[in-house]
Amino acid sequence: MTDLARALGERLGAEVTGLRRLSGGASRETWAFDAVPGGRLVLRRDPPGESRPAEMELEARLIRAAREAGVPVPRLVDSGTLGSPFLITEHVDGETIPRRLLRDPDLAEVRAGLVGELGRVAARIHRMPAVPGLSEVDPLESIVHMYDALDQPLPSFEIGLRWLSEHRPEPTATAVVHGDFRNGNLIVGPGGLAAVLDWELAHLGDPLEDLGWLCVKAWRFGSPLPVGGFGQREDLLDGYAQIARARPDPVALHWWEVFGTLRWGVMCLHQAERHLSGRTRSVELAAVGRRVCEQEHDLLCALGVPAPVPEAPPDPVPDLHGRPTAVDLVQAVGEFLRAEVMPATEGRLSFQARVAANVLGTVERELRLGAGQERRHTRRLAAVGFSSHAELARALRSGAVAPGDVVDLVRADVTERLLVANPAYLG
Repeated sequence: MTDLARALGERLGAEVTGLRRLSGGASRETWAFDAVPGGRLVLRRDPPGESRPAEMELEARLIRAAREAGVPVPRLVDSGTLGSPFLITEHVDGETIPRRLLRDPDLAEVRAGLVGELGRVAARIHRMPAVPGLSEVDPLESIVHMYDALDQPLPSFEIGLRWLSEHRPEPTATAVVHGDFRNGNLIVGPGGLAAVLDWELAHLGDPLEDLGWLCVKAWRFGSPLPVGGFGQREDLLDGYAQIARARPDPVALHWWEVFGTLRWGVMCLHQAERHLSGRTRSVELAAVGRRVCEQEHDLLCALGVPAPVPEAPPDPVPDLHGRPTAVDLVQAVGEFLRAEVMPATEGRLSFQARVAANVLGTVERELRLGAGQERRHTRRLAAVGFSSHAELARALRSGAVAPGDVVDLVRADVTERLLVANPAYLG
């Protein structure tokens, strides 16, 4: 950290103090610091060893273009290479943590009008002139390519891909698409939306992609309100129409919401693979891999497949190893992380402690439930002539099996995985 602070100071011709890494940011590092002269600044950079200079420079160009188009973004201060590609922006006051955004009573009045504002800002993004270097690819083909490259076929995703292929709407236009326009990439203050962050996934495409992504359930963070946890789809479309002069089709928006749900599931698989391959060892990335079943659940719900209400079996009685059981030990470590480590730390370390405690909760539930779930999973597959869910997924892709013939099996499997990964999600 000292070396980074020194390098920043030399780059900016300033005295750098208070350098600290912020929580979150699975693909890029985010650091906050103070510079004299310069004030409060934010550094985003590629992790060492993962240099992507062209992509970082493209993001810098996008931030400049967005600012000129009236999109609220932080002012760009500098960009280039400093050990790895980076950009520096001014700090913007406001809240970024979604759960605080959705619950802070001081932001209640702002939340009431935020969805319409997000619609208007999205429309301004889509009216931006294209900057050099933006790619244009077929979104469905692109996500299938990423999914197939991971070689982790899932029956639920195959059912989703079949539906997306059969119900795809005609494109509305080609525009600059932010690509990650959602709760978590927004700074919100007492005056409303203060900044849109993280432009690294921007590309040319159908503008409805951004609106559908904003409506994906993962970005509601427990709120029942469908647009980022803030409000209703109708208000989003109304706000968008105020700038775009055309109101998007709700049916097409639903297609993009389903697409976004599957897309996030594939991205979770991809992030977990970065950890499993050894490329980026991280408890955060490992934990994301167990969130795939949340997206499977949301995907099936979006396609009209309801979730059953399962009954949890009793805990097994230990004999050979006695007590404390493995479950008791995992619980104790999780309690230590939550009760002692998290309150005694801050920033990224506190965030990582929370992630680790959540991971241990998953391990605890798998220890209790996993053996019985595996037996039921094997029986379900055998009843339709398959030995693994990968085999079933490939049969769905080839058309050898119709989704309607196995959807109950797939739903049961997804629910069992969710009972281990995050049972509260079923509520």
